[in-house]
Amino acid sequence: MSYTSSASERFTPDPVSKQSEPTKFQAITARNFDAIPQVQRLTDDERFAIRVVSSVLPFRTNHYVVENLIDWGNVPEDPIYRLVFPQRGMLQEQDFDRIADILVRESPRQELDHAVAEIRARLNPHPAGQQELNIPREDGEVFEGLQHKYNETVLFFPSQGQTCHAYCTFCFRWAQFVQDEELKISAKDDERLHRYLAAHPNVSDILVTGGDPMIMKTRVWERYLGRLIDDPALDHIQNIRIGTKSLTFWPHRFVNDEDADDMLRLMEKLVESGRHVAIMAHFNHGQELRTDIVRDAIRRIRDTGAVIRSQAPALAKINDDPDVWARMWREQVRLGIIPYYFFVERDTGPRHYFELPLVRCWEIFRDAVRQVSGLSRTVRGPSMSATPGKVEVTGVQEVRGEKVFVLRFLQGRDPDWVARPFFAKFDPQATWLDQLEPAFGEERFFFE
Repeated sequence: MSYTSSASERFTPDPVSKQSEPTKFQAITARNFDAIPQVQRLTDDERFAIRVVSSVLPFRTNHYVVENLIDWGNVPEDPIYRLVFPQRGMLQEQDFDRIADILVRESPRQELDHAVAEIRARLNPHPAGQQELNIPREDGEVFEGLQHKYNETVLFFPSQGQTCHAYCTFCFRWAQFVQDEELKISAKDDERLHRYLAAHPNVSDILVTGGDPMIMKTRVWERYLGRLIDDPALDHIQNIRIGTKSLTFWPHRFVNDEDADDMLRLMEKLVESGRHVAIMAHFNHGQELRTDIVRDAIRRIRDTGAVIRSQAPALAKINDDPDVWARMWREQVRLGIIPYYFFVERDTGPRHYFELPLVRCWEIFRDAVRQVSGLSRTVRGPSMSATPGKVEVTGVQEVRGEKVFVLRFLQGRDPDWVARPFFAKFDPQATWLDQLEPAFGEERFFFE
């Protein structure tokens, strides 16, 4: 389980746990989920609902998740079950009935495809102007597979990383997984990435995202990131972030996959080159941290010198309880993970199933933060990744006799907006920035 590196003296692996023994990744999809013994415990109606919803929204999980993370005695209420298995309510009733009717009638594939495309188009597949506003265009060239929304940070979507070990049912990147090339954001070569970065010395951070880039083999990573070590034209790239859910869905990636040690060595080389390497880990519930192998993976990553930061949205029916967040943050800190972002569920996909009013998100965040020590209070939020930038709900207050949301930009398309507070009329039903109105009689927000 160990890897040979310059840090080998400080790296002392624990005995291999049963869950850390080598295992082969086995995907579970809409084609084969009925064969899984645990799934056979579900009712016929529950299994049919999975077929219906997964015709529209992507469904994929694996044996590690099914066998280790889901409490099948608590299904369908179990949070990890809801995180990966589609539920009937994730489609609007009329849409569910339409797809169900097509499946029952065994209609031609063209009818199903047409209905699915219509439903997906209404689900806001690329929120916050991702395709229209974020993809850079310079000198007549479109840099497909890149996003550059904030001055300091470029997002990179390698084509080889546009899937995941499992799909979250709430995922705002769902459009990457539905086999529609017009919806997918991806880059097929490294030359364009390096050329764009070299031409923008103001960029200090690259965020490799997907999908889940940790689905990629290490040799692909070396092609994309290895040049950062040797090319002086890329010295200004100081921070490398990797957005991944693999610590939940496939921690074997860092422990006993065939190239796990190679990946750890690459991370260590990047750290030794002077870079800050951060695993931006998505953890939605404390159940994701309970296996031996995820703890092995966390320790091995940290031994490379990389850091792990955690982020997740508040989700109805999964983690809408401050005690869940407080317990998870305390455990993450104990394991050496830095709590980073508490998000508001984005305005895309099955948002109606998962979204919470902004005031409820703020209450959950406040009640969770006050249960933990300062080491967990590194977390920021509730944060909306909206079109103008990341907007934090700082609180609810009465100002000049008017009840208002107090808001501020954590990041903005215009750097002058950052850290600038502003106010919106209190709305107990609002779930997103575009549902808020300016307070105190103002006609518009300053950033509009």
